[in-house]
Amino acid sequence: MSALAAVQARPPEPAAGSLPVHVAIIMDGNRRWARARGLPTVAGHREGARAVRRAVEGSVRFGIRYLTLFAFSSENWRRPPSEIGELMRLLRFYLQKEIDALVENRVRLRVIGERARLDRDIVELIERAEERTRHHTRLDLVIALDYGGRQEIVRAAREIALAVREHRLDPAEIDERLFARALYAGDVPDPDLLIRTSGEQRISNFLLWQLAYTELVFLPIGWPDFTEEHLAAAIGEFGRRERRYGARPG
Repeated sequence: MSALAAVQARPPEPAAGSLPVHVAIIMDGNRRWARARGLPTVAGHREGARAVRRAVEGSVRFGIRYLTLFAFSSENWRRPPSEIGELMRLLRFYLQKEIDALVENRVRLRVIGERARLDRDIVELIERAEERTRHHTRLDLVIALDYGGRQEIVRAAREIALAVREHRLDPAEIDERLFARALYAGDVPDPDLLIRTSGEQRISNFLLWQLAYTELVFLPIGWPDFTEEHLAAAIGEFGRRERRYGARPG
């Protein structure tokens, strides 16, 4: 491919003024993508892992500051053990093989969710990756793993209640800002844009507190088909919307 053709093949750049600071994605449709092609479920998850790389690279190129990906919900443990095992193998592979690319692109990795049910070697890989990338500031890549929005809120409420009981916190000081800081990655701003693939139009217990005023875009594609072009189109749709936060139109 010529240099000119390569440039022309790249997705269009979203307008700078319309860029969301924080994009969250529900990566849905791996299994249906595989079934539609007569492939085993594992094939969908493997292609989905490649789509993660495209989402990260696109976010870096477009100048997104935070990208949160819903990788594994607390409800996903109900899936067949063979499927869970494949997802965990892919997670190990990502943490071992993709970390150099994250370092090269100055991407910081954070993992939110519970870690008690994860195998110890996975937890160690997460901790090493987080430590190795913690000073990077080009993009914060937040992976939601064994995560549930209600679970997160209950956890924050429990921590605040314990602080009150131990006289480390005056109940009169509790407000939305304090509560938000008690959530996972409490220093990360709320998402401006949520993208969900697969055509489903629900948030599925994802970032329930943080999505209060987030713009939602639903794409009728399986996650394995997600490209930079889809990311650019969703950002373009975001830029056409008027965000009022409950106020009257200007």
